[in-house]
Amino acid sequence: MTANVAGYLLQLLAGRWLGVSGYSEFASLLAAQLLCAVPALALQNVVARELVRGARVAALRGLQWRCALIVAVVAAVLVPLVARTLNVGVVATAAALGAAPALVLLAGEQGVLQGSKRFRALGTVLGVAGIARVTPALVVMALGGGATLALWAAACGIAVAALLGRVVAGSPSTTSRPGIETGEVAVGMGVFPVLRAAQVQAALMALSSADLIVVRIVLDDVAASRYALGTIATKIAFWLPQAVGVVLYPRMAQPTHSAGAIRAALAVLSGIGFVAVLGAVVAAPLAPLLAGQDYAPIQGLLWLFALHGAVLAVLQGAVLSAIAVDRTSLALLTWLGLAVEVTLMLALARSIPALITTAVSVAATTTLLVAIIVLRAADSTTRPEPLRPVG
Repeated sequence: MTANVAGYLLQLLAGRWLGVSGYSEFASLLAAQLLCAVPALALQNVVARELVRGARVAALRGLQWRCALIVAVVAAVLVPLVARTLNVGVVATAAALGAAPALVLLAGEQGVLQGSKRFRALGTVLGVAGIARVTPALVVMALGGGATLALWAAACGIAVAALLGRVVAGSPSTTSRPGIETGEVAVGMGVFPVLRAAQVQAALMALSSADLIVVRIVLDDVAASRYALGTIATKIAFWLPQAVGVVLYPRMAQPTHSAGAIRAALAVLSGIGFVAVLGAVVAAPLAPLLAGQDYAPIQGLLWLFALHGAVLAVLQGAVLSAIAVDRTSLALLTWLGLAVEVTLMLALARSIPALITTAVSVAATTTLLVAIIVLRAADSTTRPEPLRPVG
């Protein structure tokens, strides 16, 4: 909750301080940063899963450093391409993408805490990391700095948070679980398990962020900024129930508990999403007061933005369960949904209502299909084999 509130505060104040003409650049680069942070999300899930299965912490930390190095190289290559695609400055883009390696290291330590079920310590790291990322950026903008300086300040905060995560997670000797021999599980582990999980996370993050990138192409700066501010409601509904997946994920990784954990996660996520949409309806009149009258035109659409986030939160729960049992082929459906969404937006959507309606419709269809497949697969895995007659 602390990390999420900090993130929403950053978006809200950035929308006010940067104005409708400058906020879309900031929001689009944050969306690009989220896509580059996909390996971090995947790494956390893989580390937590392998730790549940008995891997050594030292081996998993070696894996996280290899992933961080790969992400750093890829981010450096992508900087000019992203800058040209989004029509933003190269220095600002470098700040946004340059934070990706630190996010990978931070996620690796969070995976250690999650897999060992040290949820109190994990909560501390998540909360402090959110504050460390947001506070420097807000200070810079409050002093009159633009999007570029704010993004660099946020990158420095993320680096500090990664160092904190390492300190809290502790050394391998303090994080090993007694009674488990872990000599063979993660020795020499390559990055391929992370890559498989990353393509699942990438599909989800792309589906949740593609609209922010498309609006820079099909709408003018003012309309794109209004749409970007509306996605704050999407982010609230999407990230608010994140703790559900974090807590239930270790159970999802255990075959005997997987089906029950998946059903519980999807049910709770659906309930929280329903409440989030109602909250958006009630709070909609406050949006112009908080963000400024320039954003009044999207007031009546906030419930749709919240519905988009709520649907994506359920999809995230289903995706996490697929990673937990290493069934990453399910990402194909999410990639297909992404292709359909982007195609429809580029071809048909030329207004804010059309864009958000398209995003909600595609996300809902994709989520329904993925959830059905995940639940059927979990039931078939945990269903006991019939007794065979003897003799």
